[in-house]
Amino acid sequence: MRRLTGRPLSGDGHLLAKARAALPYQLTGAQEQALREIAADMASDKRMLRLLQGDVGSGKTLVALLAMLIAVEAGGQAALAAPTEILARQHFATLEPLCRQIGVTLVLLTGRDKGKARVEILAGLANGTTALVVGTHALFETDVQFHDLALVVVDEQHRFGVHQRLALSAKGQRDKGGVDVLVMTATPIPRTLALTAYGDMDVSRLTEKPPGRQPIDTRAVPLDRLPEVVEAIDRRIKAGARVYWVCPLVEESEQVDLAAAEQRFRELQGTIGARVGLVHGRMKAAEKDAAMADFAAGRTDLLVATTVIEVGVDVPQATVMVIEHAERFGLAQLHQLRGRVGRGSLAGTCLLLFGAPLGEAAKARLQIMRETEDGFLIAEEDLRLR
Repeated sequence: MRRLTGRPLSGDGHLLAKARAALPYQLTGAQEQALREIAADMASDKRMLRLLQGDVGSGKTLVALLAMLIAVEAGGQAALAAPTEILARQHFATLEPLCRQIGVTLVLLTGRDKGKARVEILAGLANGTTALVVGTHALFETDVQFHDLALVVVDEQHRFGVHQRLALSAKGQRDKGGVDVLVMTATPIPRTLALTAYGDMDVSRLTEKPPGRQPIDTRAVPLDRLPEVVEAIDRRIKAGARVYWVCPLVEESEQVDLAAAEQRFRELQGTIGARVGLVHGRMKAAEKDAAMADFAAGRTDLLVATTVIEVGVDVPQATVMVIEHAERFGLAQLHQLRGRVGRGSLAGTCLLLFGAPLGEAAKARLQIMRETEDGFLIAEEDLRLR
């Protein structure tokens, strides 16, 4: 990949200036630095292969959009690939209003788009009238052709295979030089591991949180105090809070996980009342989206979920995260889940419910979670414990 020549991509900055002006806040220093590194890579005649690592909520998606706008300024198109439909729809919902404001066409392409709607989307990409696309694995399908694809952004890099990454970057025009590739991960990787796993990539790190984010109060609570926790949650909901309740990984079987989630859902419905939603991996995409949309819009106050909500779900009003049997989860997973709350201006609370007695490693994991919110530090500790 690295030896292949790329094409120099640099614009006149007019779209970036518009986008910055439209933002209600300024970029953090880390975002500015990452953007400079990406822009320099794109401007060179070598093909970009860069990993953007950022902690939960550090603003990777915005950096990715600004990179995509550089490609558009240079006359090309850009695509953002996300591993799940929930995540693709969310990226689209986040980025589309900003793109509309600055006059750039952004479309969403998922496996659910069929018939006439799909034909129109594909035509726009093929003739170049559509500059940007956000999509799922649907982007890799052979009938998706681009007029001039210049940049591919892959979110949650570890969910995609190398061949898929190559399949998407092969959709660029060969005669113009290859497609630049930016991959993103919200699971910070220890430096030693990053070099081993991503030795072929340059790495940018976002180490700051956007201004105004409050720290998250993390507490470990034994499961035998469950009735107290439910009462406390009930009080918080009556005061207007929105709450996630993540059910444990029971065993290898999804069926058993599901039974546990459904049981917890019924129990909470009984004690807390009717405004409880449920999301799990066996639901159809439309049902999942509907349950997420109800929670985001405030039609439900409490969302019971299996770990499907781990990546990238963004509901700024959600302030409490309950993780049942937290000792069964890995550090990276706990950190990801905790990052779903405290995304707005309100402070977040994370309750780690654990079953006693705790083993040494589990005890250490919960201790680290209580002590720090720094994903890079958590990743180093995770590696050490393993």
